[in-house]
Amino acid sequence: MAGGFRLSVVVLCFLTCGAAAGTARLYTEDDPLVLLGSGSLKRSVSSNSSSAWLVQFYSSWCGHCIQFSSTWKALAHDVQDWDTIIHIAVVDCAQDDNFDICKEYGVSFYPTFRYFGAHASPADLGKTYRGADRGVQTLRELMINFLQNHTRLGKPDHCPPLEPFNLGDLLPLLGQKSAHYTAIIIEHPTSYVGREVILDLSKYTGIVVRRALSIDTPLVDKLKITAFPSAYLLHPNGTHTHLHLYMQLRFFFTSFLRGLQGVQRRQTEDHSAPNPMGDLSEHHSTDPWREFDSSKVYMADLESALHYLLRVELATHNTLGGEELKKFKSVVTVIAKLYPGRASVQKVMENLLDWLVRLPLESIPYQAILDLVDDKMRISSLSLGAEVRWVGCQGSRPGLRGYPCSLWTLFHMLTVQYDASPKLLASTALEGDPAAVLNAMRGYIGTFFGCEQCGRHFEEMAAQSLDQVKTTEDAVIWLWSKHNQVNSRLAGSLSDDPVFPKSPWPSPALCPACHQEKEGVHTWNEEQVLAFLRQHYGAGNLSPRYLPEPQRHLPTPPLAPPQAPQKPQGAVQALQQQQPTPRATAVVLNGGGAQIRLHSGSGGWILGFTSVDMSLCLVLYVCSCLMLMLLFFFFKIRSRRWKLKNGRLHV
Repeated sequence: MAGGFRLSVVVLCFLTCGAAAGTARLYTEDDPLVLLGSGSLKRSVSSNSSSAWLVQFYSSWCGHCIQFSSTWKALAHDVQDWDTIIHIAVVDCAQDDNFDICKEYGVSFYPTFRYFGAHASPADLGKTYRGADRGVQTLRELMINFLQNHTRLGKPDHCPPLEPFNLGDLLPLLGQKSAHYTAIIIEHPTSYVGREVILDLSKYTGIVVRRALSIDTPLVDKLKITAFPSAYLLHPNGTHTHLHLYMQLRFFFTSFLRGLQGVQRRQTEDHSAPNPMGDLSEHHSTDPWREFDSSKVYMADLESALHYLLRVELATHNTLGGEELKKFKSVVTVIAKLYPGRASVQKVMENLLDWLVRLPLESIPYQAILDLVDDKMRISSLSLGAEVRWVGCQGSRPGLRGYPCSLWTLFHMLTVQYDASPKLLASTALEGDPAAVLNAMRGYIGTFFGCEQCGRHFEEMAAQSLDQVKTTEDAVIWLWSKHNQVNSRLAGSLSDDPVFPKSPWPSPALCPACHQEKEGVHTWNEEQVLAFLRQHYGAGNLSPRYLPEPQRHLPTPPLAPPQAPQKPQGAVQALQQQQPTPRATAVVLNGGGAQIRLHSGSGGWILGFTSVDMSLCLVLYVCSCLMLMLLFFFFKIRSRRWKLKNGRLHV
């Protein structure tokens, strides 16, 4: 009886796990690892591979494999910059197509870990790791041990020297000029920090990292090192100095060295993404370089983002209707209510929002929106620059950073402003929703953002976890976390600027307290991160430097000569076709205080009237009526008196 019960439990567990595996994959193409199978395993790890491989053979129905998947993904993220030297990969032995290859490699227990050196023979079945400790730090150190103990034939082509240097090797470098930086990590013999930093910088040019041991007394005395691990930096100009960092940890060493001037990431063709900048590249190519402070947020970037959003990306949509119009209204709402920049730009967005809310149409021609924004500037001297002027988001060459960077910055600002003042969205359709800004961003990126692949990736992230945002604080942290996730995925791609490489943000230089280490793995102090984000994206940290001058006297188009009434064209025609009562249209557009367009009886449009103008007209109209009435009664009374007087004289 007991045996039958146990068998039933085993069968039930198998079926449950099998069903779960069928509906959700443990690893996907979005993870920074390689998915191998029967057709690719042997070809990838054999003699044509210039790099080493660490492969996990797992089964998707294995409960332990499912639990371990998060650790394996964390390892892959942690060492993703080592992929030119050693790849992290997985093989699912539960898939029918992989039964034979797993059997050929002698895999009978899951998970099984195999290391393959570079240029391995097709008959090489790899070295098996059997240790009980399978934490990220232990596996990372295992990878380093494998790399150091490889044979000459099995050495990865791009693996830098990992052996320690001594005083004789390093002394000639002191005081010598060079074409690159040289960083020396001095550490205890049992430490792995130096080798980890060497591998972290293996994809970067402009710097060479070496390691030395604390037991090398002459070297330690020469450099006057007293704490370990420590970093000593040799500059290209021949000077050298001891680095004093906030914490002597791998992440702090790596981040500081990557941030040195002239240190750049080598670009690869992996994870390439389309450039959503469009024709903006040509304009940007003539821009002068603008010095900026990375601890500041620049209004010029925010206004350039709004210009590009309203005048470039929306231009691909002839009309906005249905869900598109609803999503656009949500974006305009959060910007109009939360934008912390110049008052003139705020007013433009507020007027646009008011116009959208009051316009009783199910679809709107894009040209009508563009005309509203541009005409409002011309008539009312409000300023929204008609050019891009990247500052903190400028790239080292055309097509890099720019609009995507500024769009992230804009929505970071909006989440922080909403967190500081949730009541700003009161009396809107978004009131009370802690994820209001994120949902507006989600709708915009999925519908309007030029990079379709980017939109799909963002939608996948939002679908997975956006429903977990319960407070405005959660919203601030969620967007920061997903931004770092995107940076991690695109690091080293063609869209990654080698001068400003994508890396975990904020860097230790900006927020040392945001970083910490647990069990040898870098982690974030989210309480400190939230405090940093509130300060960095707060209204008080906005810099007006490099803002274009307000456009206050833009020329007004000349009036067309009188002509016979004709059918209106373009956006106006579309509006008239959807609104059969011209004077009703005029009333609706007149009520918002935004720039309005009055429809005349002859079919033409009178541009440039505001609610103030109409109020004055109404006052003058009432006064004129009263004056006419007074004159009417005055002359009527005089007429009666004259008739009475003349009538008596006649009698």
